[in-house]
Amino acid sequence: MTVSCSFNPSNTLRETSLRTLFDNFNSLRVLIIGDVMVDAYVWGRATRLSPEAPVPVVHVARTENRLGGAANVALNVQALGATPLLCAVIGTDAGGDQLLQLLHESGLPADGIIRSAGRPTTVKQRILAHGQQLLRIDSEVETDLDADESAQLLAAYDDLLARADVVVFEDYDKGVLNEAIITECIARARQRGIPTVVDPKKKNFLAYRHCTLFKPNLKELREGLKLEFGDPVADRVGFEAAVARLQDVLTPETVLVTLSEYGVFAQQDGQKTYLPAHLRTISDVSGAGDTVISIAALCVALGRPAAFTAALANLGGGLVCEQVGVVPVEKQRLLEEAQEAGLQ
Repeated sequence: MTVSCSFNPSNTLRETSLRTLFDNFNSLRVLIIGDVMVDAYVWGRATRLSPEAPVPVVHVARTENRLGGAANVALNVQALGATPLLCAVIGTDAGGDQLLQLLHESGLPADGIIRSAGRPTTVKQRILAHGQQLLRIDSEVETDLDADESAQLLAAYDDLLARADVVVFEDYDKGVLNEAIITECIARARQRGIPTVVDPKKKNFLAYRHCTLFKPNLKELREGLKLEFGDPVADRVGFEAAVARLQDVLTPETVLVTLSEYGVFAQQDGQKTYLPAHLRTISDVSGAGDTVISIAALCVALGRPAAFTAALANLGGGLVCEQVGVVPVEKQRLLEEAQEAGLQ
C-alpha cells in the first residue's frame, strides 16, 4: 500500500497535541554512539590568485570551531529539549582537547567519551570566502578500534544504556563503529527493550540487523546494497525494490530514506509514505542528516508512527539547510512550522 502523505490545516486540538509532544521531548534521554568530530571554519576574503599556484589567496577574517558528527546529533537532541548521552572515542591530541572544551561550553556530558593515544581526533576544516566553500581539509583515520578501545567503548555504552530511552548510531565510517560493536550494541539495547535508530554509511551498512529505524539517503542506499536505480520519481519501481531488499536483509521496523530535493520516504508495516521537499532557500545542506536522525529518534522513543516521524524530520532537515554551516535545529521554529503544516 502506498500513500502520498498530506496533513490538514491545524486546529486548536492538533496544536495542543503537537505542543504536548514537543514538551515530552524534554523527558527523553538519547544515547548517541559513533563518530564525533570538530567542524572548523575559516572565513575570509579572496581577491586574488596565488603567484605560487592557480588557487585563491584567502585573507582570514575569523575562525570558529563547532561540534560535528555524532556530537552535532547531540546538539540537535539538546536543542529539541532532550538529554543527550554521548559515547565515542577521540584522541589524546589537541583536537581531542578542543572537542572536550566544545562539549563543556555546550553543556554536553563527556562521561561516555573515551580517549586513546592510538588515533587522532577527526577534524574537518572548511575554508570559506564570499559565502562559498573553497576547500575542506580532513584530519582523520578510518581504522577500526583495537581490542582495548572496543572494550572501553562497550563498557561506557553499558553505563549509559541503563539511562537511555533510545539509542542513535551515528556512523561516519571513521572506525568507532564496526560490525562486532554494532551487533553487540543492538543486542544489548533489544534486551532492555530500548529502540535503536541508525544513520548509516557505506562500510557498516549491512551490519545494523534488527534495528528499530534505519535512515539512509539515496546515495547510501545505492552504495550499501550495491544496486543501481533511478530517483524515486523516474524509477519508483527500482527504488521500492531496493527498499524491499533492505527490509529483507536488515528487518528494521521502519525504513526512512531522505531523498534530497524529492523529500523523504518512509515504510512501516508495509505502508509506504512519500513526502515532498519543502520549498526553501538552501544555503548549506551540511548537518541536515544529523537533524533528521535526531528528530526521528525522539519520535521513535515516543512511539510516533512512521508517517508523522518522516513529516517532522522532513521539516527539520529543511530548516537547517537555510543556514550556513553545521547548526542544530531551532525547536520553537520547528514547532511553529509543524503547526502550520497541520502535523498531528
